[in-house]
Amino acid sequence: MLRFDPHNVRPFLDDSAVDALWPRVEAAHNALLNKTGTGNDYLGWIDMVNDPNDALLEDVSALAAEIRANADVFLSIGIGGSYLGAKAVVQALTPYFGGSGPEILFAGHHMSGAYMRELLAYLEGKSVYVNVISKSGTTLEPALAFRFIRQWLEANFDDADQRIIVTTDPEKGALNELRKEHPYRKYIIPDDVGGRFSVLTPVGLLPIAVAGIDIHSLFYGAVAQAKALKVASRDNDALTYAALRYLLLEGQYDAEVFATFEPSLSGMGGWWQQLMGESEGKELKGLFPASVQYSTDLHSLGQYMQEGQRILIETFLMAEDDGGDLEVPSSAANLDGLDYLNGKTYTHINRKAYEGTAKAHTEGGVPNMTLWLDRINANAIGEAIYFFEHAVGVTGYLMGVNPFNQPGVEAYKKEMFSLLGKPA
Repeated sequence: MLRFDPHNVRPFLDDSAVDALWPRVEAAHNALLNKTGTGNDYLGWIDMVNDPNDALLEDVSALAAEIRANADVFLSIGIGGSYLGAKAVVQALTPYFGGSGPEILFAGHHMSGAYMRELLAYLEGKSVYVNVISKSGTTLEPALAFRFIRQWLEANFDDADQRIIVTTDPEKGALNELRKEHPYRKYIIPDDVGGRFSVLTPVGLLPIAVAGIDIHSLFYGAVAQAKALKVASRDNDALTYAALRYLLLEGQYDAEVFATFEPSLSGMGGWWQQLMGESEGKELKGLFPASVQYSTDLHSLGQYMQEGQRILIETFLMAEDDGGDLEVPSSAANLDGLDYLNGKTYTHINRKAYEGTAKAHTEGGVPNMTLWLDRINANAIGEAIYFFEHAVGVTGYLMGVNPFNQPGVEAYKKEMFSLLGKPA
């Protein structure tokens, strides 16, 4: 089970502030679960963990097994929530080097022509399967990438239609129109699940399963966390996290930094960043979210974190067992001066780096809190996904915004399409 530790926030907030806010926290929590708040038509991510679709999990697993047996490369085409969740989970739960099964690659999440040129060259001679993820099928970045990739597949494989899987709207959109002439296999993006909440739908589950990850354990980790978070008590860690974030925002803090000490978890920071930014950044409100990878970034942003503007709060994602049980060997010469670490594990050293950082940042004026995974596995990552989803829903309601829309995303598109000469 997850463990939430907020003690490094206590020097910055009086307990009475949480007590005074708690009735509003409970009301926001109940509005979320009872679907009485704004954006309640986008709460399918709650429904699906309350009523798991085991048949869908089995179907996705079966297709993933087929792809793993036949593909050298699995290419996931999507942007935003259509790729960040899958990328985060795959990064967290696959080996740093090597590994079995097809290589998982991503496209359609930017508009770099150099990337596409090199990608097409890299795919030559390889067995490739593609999953294009888009509700409309016309979102510029993935649609552009899919146009190139589809034509490449059709030029290189007689069975190209069997190598393409679309994840899209139940009925509407360009990908459904394409399926009238091409028998692409299809998964549905639920109407009531927004992109940043979609990692536990086929949007994320298929790429994750193709990577060889147990999606049943991932999904049921979220199920367990949803059950644990149903009661609006002071033991509900997601509610405490939401309350503390809101109170700090109401104070002098404007930005939240998500920090990990294990590189495999850095992708979770990218997913969290979108979840928080798109959910809360409205009506001139919200904490600005940013993610860092320690100890690497302690040698770049560490100075600012310690002594820059005191506008930052920090959330650490840590693992009790991070798999770093490698012990430091002795050295006869001790030229590096590291003999004081002889026999200690990387886990121990990394843990002390975290503890020292959390203490120094607290003393330097940065409130921080830590979410602990018991280990880095599918079940724990599923728990963390639901924890943050639930928390951001509650914080959004506390802020008085709709946490489930993203109207500001359309502004750049309007200007971009005008400059590109897109027909009205």
